Amino acid sequence: MGPVDYLIVEWPGRQPTGEAAPLLLDLVDRGLIRILDIAFIAKGDDGSVAAVEISDLGEQVEELKIFEGASSGLLSEDDVSEAGEALEPGTSAALLVYENRWAAPFAAAVRRSGGQLVASGRIPVQAILAALEAVEAKS
Repeated sequence: MGPVDYLIVEWPGRQPTGEAAPLLLDLVDRGLIRILDIAFIAKGDDGSVAAVEISDLGEQVEELKIFEGASSGLLSEDDVSEAGEALEPGTSAALLVYENRWAAPFAAAVRRSGGQLVASGRIPVQAILAALEAVEAKS
């Protein structure tokens, strides 16, 4: 099994436009990732958090209905509530847990050789862009 990551993507308002759905499906179809869990969340203007069913998202995310009912059991109601804490009031979000299948052969080789992952992280795109702009400004 490859490394497992999660992400939360927030949209203003109540629903995503669906523009990203075909790109997510392409990653799955090409075997780069495997969706383990996907949950949609809405955060009310009053701060209340509620799970949203895929069937309630509307036509703009029709492609995601393939994942309806799919669950590995990794996400709990507490996880959805905790994810909701990261959201701004009046927004909606997708919480995605996925396996990085592209990395599975490397991860298996590391484990077979006695190695183990001791740290990982992600550099936000905004930080990379800011650093590149700063370098460019110096030149």
